[in-house]
Amino acid sequence: MDNILIRKITIDDIEELQKIGRTTFYETFAPWNSEANIKKYLEEVFSLEQLTMELGNKNSEFYFAIFENSPIGYLKINHRDAQTEIKDSDSLEIERIYVLKQFFGKKVGQLLYERALSIAKKSKYRFLWLGVWEQNPRAISFYKKNGFAEFDKHIFKLGDDIQTDLMMKLELD
Repeated sequence: MDNILIRKITIDDIEELQKIGRTTFYETFAPWNSEANIKKYLEEVFSLEQLTMELGNKNSEFYFAIFENSPIGYLKINHRDAQTEIKDSDSLEIERIYVLKQFFGKKVGQLLYERALSIAKKSKYRFLWLGVWEQNPRAISFYKKNGFAEFDKHIFKLGDDIQTDLMMKLELD
């Protein structure tokens, strides 16, 4: 799949972002969570109001992975005060990398990750960091393969379910 384009998402793409955001989150987490908790999360996090606010934040960026003119995955990164936890001016947070299930194993996540890494290096950040659900071995393995190491844990609320995310970071040269 050499013909995947990574492009920045704008407010004009909000409906496509909402659709792929909801679809990829559902595909990734629905088998392990209650339908009610998934539904509540999708309605809150992927509402047009919430996405409009996030797209309007100058310290957040979204990117689509495009294949045959359709989004097949996306990336969300946060700089400075847009970061969800650390808010270190020397770091970049990868908040989301999600890919449609049918494209798993086709290096789409790697391309999105490489865009985040490139941005972090150009911005001369000291490290990249993220949170990943402790029960998502596929994602944990992906980040470890890319050099990330666990350094802490934090709570992630999915509807009324309290879950634990592993916090991982990658030191940059």
